[in-house]
Amino acid sequence: MAGIVLQTEGGSGGIVIDDDWPGYSLELFSYPAHYAGDLECVVVPHGVIMDRTERLARNIMDDLGDHDIVVLCVLKGGYQFCADLVDKIKALSCSSDRTIPMRVHFIRLKSYLNDQSTKNIHILGAEDLSFLQGKNVLIVEGIIGTGKTLKALLKHVEAFKPKMIKVAGLLVKRVPHNTARLPHYVGFEIPDRFVVGYALDYNEYFRDLNHICVISESGKLKYKM
Repeated sequence: MAGIVLQTEGGSGGIVIDDDWPGYSLELFSYPAHYAGDLECVVVPHGVIMDRTERLARNIMDDLGDHDIVVLCVLKGGYQFCADLVDKIKALSCSSDRTIPMRVHFIRLKSYLNDQSTKNIHILGAEDLSFLQGKNVLIVEGIIGTGKTLKALLKHVEAFKPKMIKVAGLLVKRVPHNTARLPHYVGFEIPDRFVVGYALDYNEYFRDLNHICVISESGKLKYKM
């Protein structure tokens, strides 16, 4: 953790996965056969993702219950986390005395080519977010690395003057020179390794993988553009 500045603003840092964590053996889990040889290990099994997502949903319910919110789902990597998180919140709304009326809007961010983040950040579907004015907004991201993409999105959303903005991120990657604030709701804090699965991709592959895994070097070469 030395040399890494991660700040939180009223949120939890999530479950920390150490840098020397070797991951789980692939032999312990089921995964698509077409990815044989393309993965190194399982970092977060699907069942653990679901349990952590339920806990985050409870935290969100505690903080935002009885407030109307607009959920901004960041595509494509955040779609599975967002869908499961919204389902957990809906279930809690049906089984408790508090509820969260939700609208869901989808936007797309793109900043990666192969396994490298590019300088160009494209925001699609967010040209006119005027309906956010005066609203409570929950941005849902699959993974946050350097924080540059999220920072650009927050700046864009803030221009439409919402009442409040909260951020939920399934994964926060510990990368050098990261000065970004932690999201308000964090699933897991992970080492600086390229991970795929649970809708996170490498050039559009691996979105059909349930677990979060580390891609192998041979996998990068196989699907490189």
